[in-house]
Amino acid sequence: MTDVIRKHIRVEGIVQGVGFRPFVYRIATQWSLSGVVFNDSQGVQIEVEGPAGDVARFIGSLQGELPPLAAISRVECSDGPVTGQSGFSIIESRTASGRSAQIAPDSHVCSDCLVELFDPGNRRYHYPFINCTNCGPRYSIVADIPYDRPLTTMVDFPMCADCEIEYRDPFSRRFHAQPNACAECGPQLSLCDGQGESIRCNNPLQETVTRLKKGQIIAVKGLGGYHLAVDATNNAAVERLRQRKHRDEKPFALMAFNLEQVRTFARITTLEERMLSGIERPIVLLEKLPGSCIASLVAPGNRYYGVMLPYTPLHHLLLKQFSALVMTSGNRTDEPIAFEDGDATCRLDGIADGFLVHDRRIHVRTDDSIVRSMGGEPLLLRRSRGYVPRGVILPGTHLPVLALGAELKNVICLTRGERAYLSHHIGDMNNQDVVDSQRQAIDHLQSILEVEPQLVAHDMHPDYLSTRQAEAFAELKKVPVQHHHAHLASCMAENGVNVTVLGVIFDGTGYGSDGHIWGGEFLLGDYRNVKRVGHLDYLPMPGGDAATKEPWRMAISYLVQTFGADLPEDVLSFDVKPAELKLLKQMIARQLNSPLTSSGGRLFDAVAALVGIRDRVSYEGQAALELEMALEEDAGNCGSYPFSVRSEGEMLLIDSRPMIRQLIKDLAKRVSCSQISAQFHNGLTQAIVEVCERVRIEHGNFPVALSGGVFQNRYLTERTIEQLSEKAFEVLVHRQVPPNDGGLALGQAVIAGLQHDA
Repeated sequence: MTDVIRKHIRVEGIVQGVGFRPFVYRIATQWSLSGVVFNDSQGVQIEVEGPAGDVARFIGSLQGELPPLAAISRVECSDGPVTGQSGFSIIESRTASGRSAQIAPDSHVCSDCLVELFDPGNRRYHYPFINCTNCGPRYSIVADIPYDRPLTTMVDFPMCADCEIEYRDPFSRRFHAQPNACAECGPQLSLCDGQGESIRCNNPLQETVTRLKKGQIIAVKGLGGYHLAVDATNNAAVERLRQRKHRDEKPFALMAFNLEQVRTFARITTLEERMLSGIERPIVLLEKLPGSCIASLVAPGNRYYGVMLPYTPLHHLLLKQFSALVMTSGNRTDEPIAFEDGDATCRLDGIADGFLVHDRRIHVRTDDSIVRSMGGEPLLLRRSRGYVPRGVILPGTHLPVLALGAELKNVICLTRGERAYLSHHIGDMNNQDVVDSQRQAIDHLQSILEVEPQLVAHDMHPDYLSTRQAEAFAELKKVPVQHHHAHLASCMAENGVNVTVLGVIFDGTGYGSDGHIWGGEFLLGDYRNVKRVGHLDYLPMPGGDAATKEPWRMAISYLVQTFGADLPEDVLSFDVKPAELKLLKQMIARQLNSPLTSSGGRLFDAVAALVGIRDRVSYEGQAALELEMALEEDAGNCGSYPFSVRSEGEMLLIDSRPMIRQLIKDLAKRVSCSQISAQFHNGLTQAIVEVCERVRIEHGNFPVALSGGVFQNRYLTERTIEQLSEKAFEVLVHRQVPPNDGGLALGQAVIAGLQHDA
């Protein structure tokens, strides 16, 4: 036949371990084509031979009905010599030079597996590790690529004859499902006491349910680590968990069996329902319903619950018997999530009354992701399980870079070609355990991506542990990146923008190029160059880091800046001893341990303290969060406090003193906290927009990028977007990575890569 051709096709993307090869096999046999398909370290390779028209239809179908977890980033075709081969087959993986294969994120259990899980006639009935090519563990069990069973932690479990038949059958949903297993050959559950000693029982799962219903705290080994679980309707059990974990007020995450159960205690919009039910299964922030059965201590001082649906078969079996469970990270405060069995027993000793464990090893710890609705779209607050290690497309190809992130909410980033790969959430870099966890994340990403970075990017702050980690890479060039420039670049990169942008970067802290603490910044620039064109007025931060934990210190600083020595002490909503107040004034006046800051986060702290919401915090961002929670539905109609914007040379400065004066007057009039919060938010929004307008007049019209942890505040962000849009600004916001420091490594990597591109 003269029209017979042969094509070599290379497919890159998330195409390994997601049923892509059987998908190729089925469409090849549908068109009666011959050839082979196999995995290699670049992706999937296909040799296909047959009539030209049928081969063309085959290539068109490749990007049609993809398997649920597959995602194609590139397809390359080339001609080959016709061989006369007959039949189409799936062959063993091969090793190729260079790696471009992408590992799929861990995925929730699919609907087909759930049907089997609860079908008494199915051989996997109630088997808590059921999975197929469309679901189950991926990233958390992968040691290397190509993604084959011997390179995952499932190598410990040789398949039984029945599982082997499924695994070898191209028409089976479990064809080459690397975690494939059943009760005969796969991982098993067991229950241990609080010291890690095995508890004899016929059904570890049912015994766990019994103990949870009695109010016990059980450490449950999941997909990427341990959760600490208690009955969410048992206030005493929740209180005991808080005491043991030393977590005074920070909200706990909830897990409920299904959407119907969630609706009994939280409001759910259509978007939030979609986020809850997506394949990533993140924690979603949902507005509380009053009078629900959930214990008040789950999320004190907060209008929202963090809620997720079950994402493993074990979770489904467990949650079926509860209204909801608290499922919080299995760690002590400031430690990374426990994921190794012996280590978990040690770390959680004195917290957990028991451990529900299994014998499938977790290769990479992976905490839950967190999402909230923002402006009608999802906004990631923590990017981890379900999203990692999906790549972010970069604006151009540049040198491979390792970026080490910042001190809080640490995430590292590796670039390869035109993509950036961010790690799972590592945590706050405040002890050696987290530093070790960061190093493990670096080694794992380097292994599965086969990347040898040529540059190491890090925060400019000289005392950050993440900065010191850069010194471990002695052979590589170090590239310090200013904190807020990295925020700007992160927002630009995920929006695919490579032009000059005006960045509005508001957060808690970042080392400025002038040596002061920045955090309320207007930066004009791109990846290579940036100019500071405005900021919140500097004022002292008495006590330095102590002011981040005690917002009343910032309140005093703002009062001294506004009123001088004659403070309006009669309206203060917090108690401060005269001697303490005198000392603080002296520190400010003499500039003793009172570094200057332009931080937006510290401004929120000051207002929260002044109105009596929070003068001391138990977790980062608490005061600002609770100030946002004080807002009511009519906040947009409450008027606004005045901020003034003045010029000093080429710099625009936002002066908070007019706002503070009016706030103090309202406190004297006993204006409600919600009213004051609304007027503060509205006034700050207007000040931001005014600065953007003045920059446009002085420098030209540029897109505006909103980044930094303050823009996790839903009301402030949505109102700022709305008002900037009304002024005909193009507004860039985060969607793929968090606006907080969890997205910082992306910006660091792009800045370092493009500034040093060969």
